[in-house]
Order: sequence, then structure tokens, then C-alpha cells
Amino acid sequence: MTDTDNILQRSVAERKQARRENWRLLRRRPGFIIGSVIAGFWVFCAFFGQRIAPYDPFDYRDTKQLSPNGEHWFGTDKIGRDIFSRVLTGSRDVLLVAPAAAVLGVIFGSILGIFMGYYRGWVDNVLSRIVEALLALPVVLVGLLVLTLAKSSNLVIIFVVAVLFMPIVARTVRAAVISERDLDYVVSAQLRGESNLFIMTREILPNITPPIVVELTVRIGYAIFTVSTLSFLGVGIQRPSPDWGLAISEGRDVLPANIWWLVTFPALAIATLVIAVNLVADSIQAVFER
Repeated sequence: MTDTDNILQRSVAERKQARRENWRLLRRRPGFIIGSVIAGFWVFCAFFGQRIAPYDPFDYRDTKQLSPNGEHWFGTDKIGRDIFSRVLTGSRDVLLVAPAAAVLGVIFGSILGIFMGYYRGWVDNVLSRIVEALLALPVVLVGLLVLTLAKSSNLVIIFVVAVLFMPIVARTVRAAVISERDLDYVVSAQLRGESNLFIMTREILPNITPPIVVELTVRIGYAIFTVSTLSFLGVGIQRPSPDWGLAISEGRDVLPANIWWLVTFPALAIATLVIAVNLVADSIQAVFER
């Protein structure tokens, strides 16, 4: 076995040991445990909410709005639908769209950031100007404009949010690549005659995985909030979905009449999910950046 093979095996073993140590530290952090439990509950509701809901979330009765009571814990809306059942099932669409948009945005942004950080020169200058221009645009405002002009669907929302998140991720990944590109292991790979693609994907990428993972968890929280905001504005997830942002939009007009439950419970659901994801993201960031 050559010295190079020994070094490679030691490197792989060290990475495995580091991953085990990080996972052990994560499991000891209260924020990670609490956030995972709350987020896990909403993920469970996304898959099985309609089965465990006491009423059909789409079933309506010709009755007046009922305030929270023993039969309807969260009350009913103006056409008699049970709010508790709709809150349980309302996580389905947002947890389908938001994580998909975040993952897609991180993939696109990571590819762009690796190219910017590795090649530098005119490639970095041109792409950096484009990224800076995109970063100057308000995310929700651009999403509102695009989704107003385009026919809104879950796929369109995923793509729009992903593109809006891409420059933010690209800037983070670029900074991570710049800190790695001149280190000995990269120079050694260049001297061996490895291709640029090999160096970027097999040498640099494994070493910048922690900030990418942190960026992904942070983006998921922002994506949930962004998708809910777009639904509230009427260009996101559409009826008859029990989506929380859409439910808040439908209930805001009756707030002056003291019918508060239509807005309060969906808003609390969004808040708990976003806080849970942020707790997980903060814990991961604290462990990886220690």
C-alpha cells in the first residue's frame, strides 16, 4: 500500500470520526431536540394529518362561524369547516413546496458559488455582479411580481423561490471555496494533473459541506415563511388547500368582528414550524462552526 493510499484512508477515517462526533454533539443540544420534535410533528401531520383529523378539512356545513368549543377545539370558519382539522392538514403543501425550493436553491447556489470561488478572475467578476444585482431585489416582491404574471402552481412556486435563494447561497459558498482553494491539498491535486471538475467536486466540495448544510437548514425556515407570505398575498398555494398562509388571508377580513380564531391558529402553526427549523439550524451551525 502506497503512502498516498495511507493518507487517503486516514483522511476518510477522520471524516467519518468527525461526522460521528458532530452527530453526538447535536443529539445533546436541547435546541436540536426540541426543534426536531416540533418539526417532526408537523412532518407527521403533512403525511397523516387527514387521517388523524377529527373532521374532514374540506367538508363544509351551512352554519355560522363557531368560536373554539368542546366539539371544535379551534372553532369553525364561515362555511362550517373545522379549523383544527384544517391546521393539522395545512402543513402538507407548505412542507412539500418550501423544502423542495430550499434544496433546489442550495444546489443551484452551491454550483454557482463553487465556480465563482474556484475560477476567480473574470468569471468571478461577471457572476458576482449578477449575484449582487439579484441580492438587491426584495425576495417577496419579486416572487409576487413573477407569480402574478405566471400561472401559479406548486412547481412554479418552487422554481421561483429557488432562484431567489440561489444568489444568497452562492455568496456563502463562494466565500467557503476561496478559503479552501489555495490550501495544500488543492495545490497537490493540481500538481497531480487532476481536472478542475475533479478538484471542485472531489476535493473542495467535501470540505465545504458543513456551511452548505447550515445554509440549507436556514433556507428551509426562510422558504416556509416566504411560501406562506406568497399564499397570504394570493399568489402562492391556491384553494381549496388548507394551507396556513391562505387560511390567514381568508380570515383577516373578519378580525374587526372579533373572530380571531381563523387567523390565530394558522399563524401559530407557521410560527412553531419556523421556530423549530431555526432551532435545528442554530444547533447545526453551532456544532459545525465550533
